[in-house]
Amino acid sequence: MLDQIKEFINPSKNPDLSQAHEFQRKHLPTLWLIGKTGAGKSSFIQAVTGHSSIEVGNGYAPCTMTAEVYEFPQDKPVMRFLDTRGLGEADYNPNDDLEEISESGNSLVVVMKVDESEQSSVLEALKQIKKKNKIKHLLLVHSAVLLSGHKELERQITFNEKQVKGIWGKDFDAVAVDFEAGDGSVYNYDALIEKLTKILPVIGMMIEDKERSTIEEENFDKVENEVLWYAGSASASDLIPAVGLVSVPAIQAKMLHSLANQYGVEWSTRTFSELIGTLGSSFALQYGVKLGARQLVKFVPGYGQTVGAVTAAGVSFGTTYGLGRAACFYFYHKSKGETVSKEGMQSLYKDSFYKGKAASGYE
Repeated sequence: MLDQIKEFINPSKNPDLSQAHEFQRKHLPTLWLIGKTGAGKSSFIQAVTGHSSIEVGNGYAPCTMTAEVYEFPQDKPVMRFLDTRGLGEADYNPNDDLEEISESGNSLVVVMKVDESEQSSVLEALKQIKKKNKIKHLLLVHSAVLLSGHKELERQITFNEKQVKGIWGKDFDAVAVDFEAGDGSVYNYDALIEKLTKILPVIGMMIEDKERSTIEEENFDKVENEVLWYAGSASASDLIPAVGLVSVPAIQAKMLHSLANQYGVEWSTRTFSELIGTLGSSFALQYGVKLGARQLVKFVPGYGQTVGAVTAAGVSFGTTYGLGRAACFYFYHKSKGETVSKEGMQSLYKDSFYKGKAASGYE
């Protein structure tokens, strides 16, 4: 336990975390986009990320012979988009794409331009994807809906949904949008984000309404994606056998050190002690005991490598996000020479822990 605490104080002595970060990058929660050329897949990414067409275009990286990936955010990615190209131009075999994306936390987004009834290439791809049975969730996005009249729009939407239903079989969500509403906005944007958050919860945390009531919350918005990146790394490391016990505290130490610097607070033994003190005298003990218990469970044959590892991953995500959120609150007020209440800090940590755990995808 003392060794784990010391790791928080001096992250420069932490072990090599490249394995954990690389594992995270390979297993990022992924939205897999399929749709004909011109359906609006790139516009979809622009709408979700808030990036320009130039930023998105320059951010694509080859993934397979038929797909490209766009990681978001680019420097410390928390999720990625897998954009399948040219469905209407040639026969498409999704095998390479299915092997490329991870099995956990992935969802399929089918983009159909509402006035294009000929969707045979998309439907054929969907058939092949369904056979693999790896995708948990599907969202059908009807694009360019403002181009159609009301009655015609309803007919076209019903027709496309019936086609997808015939292949997918199980329930799926659908949303009608237009990425070129005329005033620079996205028609039905709130509904789109709501549907996406249901199938990939971390999206809601990254792009939720940023209207905040305090300056402290506005400051946290600027570093929240970094906190999510560290939470994702800690979570991913718990999926690697015998790694989490060392890497989770080390990743969290790196996070706290980085956040303190960004708030202009010196990261030292005293600062660490004050921060932990605000979280309650039992926090450090509970942290060490629970971390050790999670790692021990992972060694249980069968159960440990499946349910145990997944549970540990979700808890580590929540713990890291909660610690990062509470630390930012503490650093902000410390930089102003202000004190914080233990009750407020403990409540903030608890709420943020559950929020992060729910967004981890490992509930």
